[in-house]
Amino acid sequence: MSVLRLADQETVADLATLVTRARSVDPEGAIRLQALGHTLAAYVGVLPGAGVLAEGAVVGLRAMPLADPADVDVTVPLGAVADRLARPTPDGSLPLPPMTVAAAWAAIAPPRSGWERVGAVAADEVCAIAREGIRRVAEGTPAIAGGHAVGSLRARVWGEATPTTPPFPAGGAFAAYVLGFAPPGTDVEVFAHGRWTRLSAAGGHVLIR
Repeated sequence: MSVLRLADQETVADLATLVTRARSVDPEGAIRLQALGHTLAAYVGVLPGAGVLAEGAVVGLRAMPLADPADVDVTVPLGAVADRLARPTPDGSLPLPPMTVAAAWAAIAPPRSGWERVGAVAADEVCAIAREGIRRVAEGTPAIAGGHAVGSLRARVWGEATPTTPPFPAGGAFAAYVLGFAPPGTDVEVFAHGRWTRLSAAGGHVLIR
């Protein structure tokens, strides 16, 4: 299948917002579009993780309705999807980019079931943790710092456990904040499954490996 048909223009705008927010973190990033039946699961990488198994990866997930059933699983450039969404069609059609890309985080599928709820944290607290982490990264990154130093600082800041109950890697708070998943006044539920952690909020899910 070379075209997905989104349910309506609101869904088109929703996907465009997700893509725009993900590109603000990684302009050259990728999006995994996994369609099954009338549901599209859109995954975006926020923190890439390290190694073949992408340890420490943080991924955003938003589920969206489709007008027509589909069976698709591709990982494509965010920029290519953004270009197509910039030219919306009346019927919500999204032509899939012909070029696929490899992303370590996209190759590691999170569990579909068996998650255990371990608690909830106020979205306001989650976003405050994210803003503090962003400040620490910005203030700790000299203008002359090399890519390795910057990457090490980010990994250290976002790999720390939050002071919340329950705790989770701070990178999850960063993802929920930058993707707009945790609106003020709501709660973020925390789930665990082996080495995985999931934050489920009003706007979507954050998966942390």
